[in-house]
Amino acid sequence: MNTKVFEGRTYDCSHGSWFDRGSADSWYSRPLDPHCYPNGTGHEPRLEANHPEEIEAYMAGYKWNEQFGGKKSWD
Repeated sequence: MNTKVFEGRTYDCSHGSWFDRGSADSWYSRPLDPHCYPNGTGHEPRLEANHPEEIEAYMAGYKWNEQFGGKKSWD
């Protein structure tokens, strides 16, 4: 499993994970929309967050990208 430690917690950041989707939404300047793709991004099913742990992982990914990542340049 691909993991990342952020704010003292370890998150699964594999492609399509809650953390990954949060960081991608931040990267593309999309609004908050806690979701994941357990079979990889774009591969069904698309799951909506229903549990606090899922929202936490998504938000951690979003916040991580806001702090350390970049933003997609549309130029």
